[in-house]
Amino acid sequence: MSFDLKHLRALIEVAMQNNASDVHIREGETPALRIRGGLVPVKSNKDLTTEDILNLCKVILKTEDFARIDEITDLDGVFEIEGLCRLRYNFYRYNGKAALIIRIVNMKIYSIDELNLSSSVKSIALRKRGLVLVTGATGSGKSTTLAAMIDYINSKESKHIVTIEDPIEFIHPQKNSRISQREVGTDTDSYQTGLKAALRQDPDVILLGELRDAESISTALKASETGHLVLATLHTTDVIATIGRILSMFSPDEQDDVRKRLADSLFATISQRMLKSKKSKTGIIIAQEIMVTSPGIKECIRGEEALERIYNIIEKGGTNDLGIKCQSFDQHVYKLFKKDLITESEAKKSVRSQNDFLQKQLIVD
Repeated sequence: MSFDLKHLRALIEVAMQNNASDVHIREGETPALRIRGGLVPVKSNKDLTTEDILNLCKVILKTEDFARIDEITDLDGVFEIEGLCRLRYNFYRYNGKAALIIRIVNMKIYSIDELNLSSSVKSIALRKRGLVLVTGATGSGKSTTLAAMIDYINSKESKHIVTIEDPIEFIHPQKNSRISQREVGTDTDSYQTGLKAALRQDPDVILLGELRDAESISTALKASETGHLVLATLHTTDVIATIGRILSMFSPDEQDDVRKRLADSLFATISQRMLKSKKSKTGIIIAQEIMVTSPGIKECIRGEEALERIYNIIEKGGTNDLGIKCQSFDQHVYKLFKKDLITESEAKKSVRSQNDFLQKQLIVD
């Protein structure tokens, strides 16, 4: 098979029909689809050659990037198949071979309701100012949740929303808000320069793809301190890991100051995981831990109380002034189990404490 746009479209259509999230294309192998967490090889009697990979790269890479393909060791980008979907890709080399990992980005922006997310996410999205972090492992749906939140703001409010993305995934139409989507490398040199410039672009909401270092965190804190809503992501598993990760990016003599700034600026964290679902069409469902800051949580962030106390505050629903309901992972996983959306075995391996899960079954049932 010599790869051209027709072959790529056919492969992606097969992937979408099977609810695959990613396509793995590697030299010397048949393509494989990421379906419900596992890799499933595509039925084929031919392994992909170096020429196949290069032909595919010629289709999806920018002309200037393909011109230096022999020099590239890894590269991120986006390609749109008209009328079907957008593809976020990473080209890389390993063991002298070439490979592409393609993430399928649906053209449709799903709403908070369509994603079956908590109504608390809507309340968080309409916050006037503060830092909101959506966290989780790669492939946990962070970008999809952020897109739903931006779409909700776009539908409900008249705002100027500036996004700084690497690369742009979802294309937002203009609804009630004005949206300026800026791509790193095309519209701005870097996250840092884009974020600094955004502060001079009269924004109400700033969306960042990811907080990657101390400088981007400091600038995000500054933006939230000066009266903006800042949405960003981190590759962390829950609220305590998120706070620890942020602090670890700064030197020990800076951490006390960062704790105070974070306690004052952090409005919410939405941490999520993908679980195997019994009933959803895609075979997966999102479980979320939702934390909205309260006086008690601010004490924990500042170091006046143990960080682990945050779990207890969340489990009690939170005590924030706005009355936004918080929930722990374990609480949400148990709800999904009781609604028969996940199996008992999936629930048990997803919760922090299997003993607590079993006790809930005994007490509630």
